[in-house]
Amino acid sequence: MDKKNVAVVMGGYSDEYVVSLKSGQLIYDSLDRAKYNVYKVIILKNEWYFLDDHGQKAPMNKSDFSVDLDSGYKVKFDVCFNIIHGKPGENGELQAYWDIIGQKYTGCNFYQSALTFNKKDTLAVLSKYGIPSAKSIYIRKGEKIEYQKLAEELGLPCFVKPNQSGSSLGISKVKNISEFEKAFESAFAEDDEILVESFLDGMEVSVGVVDFEGETIVLGITEIVPTKEFFDYEAKYEGASEEITPARIDDETRKRVEEIAKRAYDSLGMSGFSRSEYIIMNGTPYMLEMNTNPGFSPASILPQQARHYGISIQDLCGNEVEKALKK
Repeated sequence: MDKKNVAVVMGGYSDEYVVSLKSGQLIYDSLDRAKYNVYKVIILKNEWYFLDDHGQKAPMNKSDFSVDLDSGYKVKFDVCFNIIHGKPGENGELQAYWDIIGQKYTGCNFYQSALTFNKKDTLAVLSKYGIPSAKSIYIRKGEKIEYQKLAEELGLPCFVKPNQSGSSLGISKVKNISEFEKAFESAFAEDDEILVESFLDGMEVSVGVVDFEGETIVLGITEIVPTKEFFDYEAKYEGASEEITPARIDDETRKRVEEIAKRAYDSLGMSGFSRSEYIIMNGTPYMLEMNTNPGFSPASILPQQARHYGISIQDLCGNEVEKALKK
């Protein structure tokens, strides 16, 4: 049997590249060497490079996403395992480039990636499928912002979020009108478009969904118990929150969350790993956002859920490669 060449593509242009390198390492370690030759490719703003087992770098050829090694050997990849968080791997840019050069890859295609990276557009599309979300107001850079009006329409506290950004960077919880100015400043540092959302007072859950062996399955529902005000960057990546899998919810609520998470996944035409965030209020899950390339380091939620569900990381990753090969 001919072994397929798989490149685990990690890194990215945002501050999340650090997490992506950890996620990439777990996938690199987990893929079955009996079936695949596994390689590492790192994509950063200033360089795209291939990394060999001895830590030696070689530049990537962007014309066909290949690499020329010193041995005179040219490596091309049957599949790229995309585990970049944030731009350009989670917002459709990389997918569009790979489509143009005819490179197969895991996960969502260009359109789904671009759509889900945009919180406002995702929620707008999903509302057509009956998936509830918080009341929100959308603001572009340069527009006049009336703080009083925002407070009246959405109530306080509320959240100010960048529309397109991973990792909860630039999010603020605003408790009184005087805090809006600073909140907008920090959100506009991440993006030119802002969402101001009403505060949902309930339990936050993170739901892993994946298409595994031809079926859309919910890997698990994890309850997020922040030790801080909300699940911010620090809580996500520096352990300032408690994660409980499975979430402490009754069966009826669990079924409702599973049904909505699957419906969201299928109605967006998703593929591969995904993690959606909800707040459950009075038994109803309200969607916050959808991640198409969620964290996959050993400490991340998705691998925890897979272990709990009973799917090995090797099978989960292998399933992604096999799907991509069939594309």
